[in-house]
Amino acid sequence: MEAGKVVELSPLVRRITAGNGSVFTGPGTNTYLVGKEEVTVIDPGPAMQEHIDVITAAAPNIKQILVTHTHPDHSPGVRLLKENLDVPAYGMLTNSSKNQDQTFSPERILDDGEVFQEEEFSIEVIHTPGHASNHLCFILKEEKLIFTGDHIMNGSTVVIGPPDGNMKQYIQSLEKLKDYDIEKIAPGHGELLENPHEVADWIINHRLEREKKVFQALREATKGTPDSLVEKVYDDVDSSLFPIAKASLLAHLIKLEEDQLIYSSGEEYFIENTN
Repeated sequence: MEAGKVVELSPLVRRITAGNGSVFTGPGTNTYLVGKEEVTVIDPGPAMQEHIDVITAAAPNIKQILVTHTHPDHSPGVRLLKENLDVPAYGMLTNSSKNQDQTFSPERILDDGEVFQEEEFSIEVIHTPGHASNHLCFILKEEKLIFTGDHIMNGSTVVIGPPDGNMKQYIQSLEKLKDYDIEKIAPGHGELLENPHEVADWIINHRLEREKKVFQALREATKGTPDSLVEKVYDDVDSSLFPIAKASLLAHLIKLEEDQLIYSSGEEYFIENTN
């Protein structure tokens, strides 16, 4: 994917990828332009002026901005866009300040299930907590296309980092997507994905298989922390990724405790209740 290039995905949707590629963002954060006569921008991306300039050049007729969540590679571009445009931005906020964009101040907080009814199209809002408590997906109903932000990415699994990230909610939100009539995924990172329901099932199964490895590693060690368990649980990934993997490992441990399958004392987790 080429940063800064305007790619037409359908009669209603264009994609621009920001030049912020990394181990976390893959080829970069995708910004989507929906509509022709009046454009809705989804995720203006990081605070990169060159990316904002490409957006405004491609869409001089922006009506509004929608934000999937407030991580720093998705929402800081809102502030730069609004310095030049008198348009509203909508999304959700979170109580967590960890790794969040503090500059995002939406004109209105969105509700799960509400619909933006525009002249050319309609967009439904879906609250999908998990990667972030304030994460939203947006369905372009006319094309059965879902914009998934970081709920589903192409090319890597999503990091679930507590306290704002929650593995139990993440799996529930993936299940929730299977209730919708959707045919394609427009992710926050990477190319379009086909068969959304099959993709959701694959991710759910992948996470549950990882959870089994967490439980087995904890059973063998009798007690553990993300630091002590990561090498065993993520023996199929490069060790350079362990610092990232430990966030999701902690999320798995918290979910297992919520399911009353393990217990904790301080930062350590156990199979048997020691109280």
